Amino acid sequence: MGMDNIRGVPRGSAEVPLSILELATVSEGSSPSESLREATELARRAEEWGYHRIWVAEHHGMPGIASSSPAVVIAHLAAATNSIRLGSGGVMLPNHAPLVIAEQFGTLHALHPDRIDLGLGRAPGTDMATANALRRSAEVDPDDFPQALAELTGFLDGSFPAGHPYSKIQAVPASDTRPPIWLLGSSGFSAQLAGLLGLPFAFAHHFSAGNTEPALDLYRSTFQPSEVLDEPYCLIGVSALAADTEEEALRQAMPGALSWLRLRSGRPGRFPTPEEAADYPYSPIETEFVRDRLSNVVYGDADGVRSGLEELRKRTGAHELMITTMVHSAAERRRSYELIAKAYGMA
Repeated sequence: MGMDNIRGVPRGSAEVPLSILELATVSEGSSPSESLREATELARRAEEWGYHRIWVAEHHGMPGIASSSPAVVIAHLAAATNSIRLGSGGVMLPNHAPLVIAEQFGTLHALHPDRIDLGLGRAPGTDMATANALRRSAEVDPDDFPQALAELTGFLDGSFPAGHPYSKIQAVPASDTRPPIWLLGSSGFSAQLAGLLGLPFAFAHHFSAGNTEPALDLYRSTFQPSEVLDEPYCLIGVSALAADTEEEALRQAMPGALSWLRLRSGRPGRFPTPEEAADYPYSPIETEFVRDRLSNVVYGDADGVRSGLEELRKRTGAHELMITTMVHSAAERRRSYELIAKAYGMA
């Protein structure tokens, strides 16, 4: 496995590849089935528009997000497309036995060779009660992530040394190659681990913007060349939304801020409408929360969004931008991705 499986090729006038983070958002008035159909249609269109990859995020217990099982969704999206890369952004490794992940992604790789990425996170992606139900144990420690990662790599590569308790276990299906492993993070832990192991790193700028540059600096400063990469490669997740006008983009962006507010208040639900967001009685503290949230969203008309993305790329030095667009209307979401692709001449 080499770097060609990791580094993308920019399209049009873009300086770096553009990709998509998919959550299969379930909006008010919609259903999980509809949201997954829309995710499939977006994948087909994104391939036409020149996006490099689509990753699916693992979330649990959230009525507004239908991507609780990334491997299943990835298989469906890959079957509906031809060339775009598909992967997890990410699988939350503490929720699963490493052998299970090796089997799932070994299967995906066998079905769709050289199109699958395995992005791994160390957070539960849910509340602790749900995490315990997933794991069947309350004793899993996220700080055990390096050991779980080593086990997963051992299963994928068949590289356990003689005498290891798992040395005779084979993850099936297996092949001469495997999906590239990415580490995901919103702080410094995974940044440093990715650097030390010489792995590609993806940072969640879209919900941890204040930590982006310190984490990327830590990744670069600790990077050790490996069989996977000879130099650092990092992407950042970015909330972005393009519409015909900045006013319309803001109208579409407000439900995302309200959804985030409800989630942080322990009241997750389906993705609200623009009307709900406009009519919500925000307290002063909630107004400040929404203002802060929107400050990390790149929104406006297509040219404005391109300018915002370019400023962010230059400031962070990211090698790839992975865009996530959270709006109520599936048609408006598709249009946003299309406008951004056209602004870069990708389509």
